[in-house]
Amino acid sequence: MAEELIFSKNADKAKIYKEILPQIASLIQNETDLYANLANISAALKQSFDFFWVGFYLVKNNELVLGPFQGPIACTRIAFGKGVCGTSWAQKQTITVPDVEEFPGHIACSSLSKSEIVIPKIEKNGDVSMVLDVDSDSLNSFDEVDKNFLEQIVNLIQIEA
Repeated sequence: MAEELIFSKNADKAKIYKEILPQIASLIQNETDLYANLANISAALKQSFDFFWVGFYLVKNNELVLGPFQGPIACTRIAFGKGVCGTSWAQKQTITVPDVEEFPGHIACSSLSKSEIVIPKIEKNGDVSMVLDVDSDSLNSFDEVDKNFLEQIVNLIQIEA
């Protein structure tokens, strides 16, 4: 198990993602506890990019319930189709929001959040089991580079049946 995350702190984000992706894969590959893996992924992303908030919401009883995260306290439950997370779940696709004030029905867990990206974890049966939610306190923080690498990270997560 890794004792520290090693990455080029002053590199562009694509290089940082390329450096941390295999480390995250290695970190979670032999761990079967989902919450331990989600906690470490959240911590690795927070450490690498200093995102304002990064964490997971898990689908439970037809709503998203807060899981492991890094950052300030967050909304505990989100309904299907509501906010960016619930919309990503409903549409089964990654949603990038350059300015959360312009997203219809945005749920403001923190007024400091300015932009957001949400990646759903789609299982083999087509159901969404969770979403990765990443918030920034700056506008326009997320782009195709983030989408590509964060989707790869989410796809590393294995859920034990």
